[in-house]
Amino acid sequence: MSKKIKVLIWSNEKEIDKREDFIKYFKESPIPDDELLTNLWIYMNRQSLSRLLFMSEIYTKIINTHWIIIEFWVRRGQNLCLFSSLRWIYEPFNYNRKIVGFDTFWWFPEIAKQDGEKIAIGNYSVSDNYDEYLEKILEYHETESPISHIKKYELIKGDATKTFEEYLDKNPHTIVALAYFDFDIYIPTKVCLEKLMKRITKWSIIVFDELNCAEFPGETLAVIETIGLSRYAIKRSPLNPLISYIIID
Repeated sequence: MSKKIKVLIWSNEKEIDKREDFIKYFKESPIPDDELLTNLWIYMNRQSLSRLLFMSEIYTKIINTHWIIIEFWVRRGQNLCLFSSLRWIYEPFNYNRKIVGFDTFWWFPEIAKQDGEKIAIGNYSVSDNYDEYLEKILEYHETESPISHIKKYELIKGDATKTFEEYLDKNPHTIVALAYFDFDIYIPTKVCLEKLMKRITKWSIIVFDELNCAEFPGETLAVIETIGLSRYAIKRSPLNPLISYIIID
């Protein structure tokens, strides 16, 4: 049995119970293996579909902006896999659009007082060696895309407050078209945002997963202390109630 991993959820007990029943339907699916992947939409709920549509919308906004996509805090890797598929759909021959993910693949390494009291070290962990599993998943997605002999993704394991700077030292040419911040917490958000601002261009997009979220105050405080709230318009999409973004202009 896999270990219980603590994450914050916004569902009530009735919704949780129904979802657990629905998971059983998925695990007991009568759909044959060779048809299961093409029928996954059957099991995608409204919340997941909403997120997928938002990712598609945000991706279309960077098609004419050069360079790479970065995600800070990958966890399960759903966004990286989505970005990989969206690149194949919207700009299949843009092999310069590298997708880079930073994560400890462990848990929150350090909690600051700015993060409040609802999260703790150990939250949002993943199973052991999950990064190796995710590498195989991303490798499969690469084989489904044009120019598949060129690797267009990279997973970087470790504390991003250190590994992001190391990545930039090794890749001094880096310019970022889209940065997705999903750290949730204060210290890595602030450190990486400060380093990122030297690597963006006009029309680059920075996405925040928990801005203005009472459960994760550290992310908002980090943004206030780095780029402020009045310099850029903070936008949202009707497709998702929580995610917000700024477009550098």
